[in-house]
Amino acid sequence: MSLTRVESDAQDLTQQTFYIWATKGHQLRDLSKVKAWLFTTLHREFLKTRRRQIKFPHYDLDEVSQHLPTILPKLAEHTDSSQVLPCLAQVDEVYQAAVALFYLEDCSYKDIAEILAVPVGTIKSRIARGVTQLRKIFAFGNRARQCQRR
Repeated sequence: MSLTRVESDAQDLTQQTFYIWATKGHQLRDLSKVKAWLFTTLHREFLKTRRRQIKFPHYDLDEVSQHLPTILPKLAEHTDSSQVLPCLAQVDEVYQAAVALFYLEDCSYKDIAEILAVPVGTIKSRIARGVTQLRKIFAFGNRARQCQRR
């Protein structure tokens, strides 16, 4: 309670500390130092939790609703595969396979990495770059179609 000042947070912290004890306590060589180990672990978990709360603060939705985007992406509302597939064919070949496997075949990063025999990090990069190209191609194609209709 002296660290958290809130009973529920103190209970969570204590539970987390004993969870760590249950999973890693066997590593302690000198059992006479259990109390010190537990308090050190408790303090470290408290600091870790505070850092997380600072990095990712909690806001009520009512407080931040005015900061949320209100415009829905119009491209996503009116897009179907018949429009996306021709655009995907225009994406660089290096990125096509990763994007297609991820979005069309619902493969995981790990599965795609095994299929293409490249590291997972490379797959993530290829998907991100491929999607960026796809958006540009698709947006340009929609503008061109709109100009043709006028």
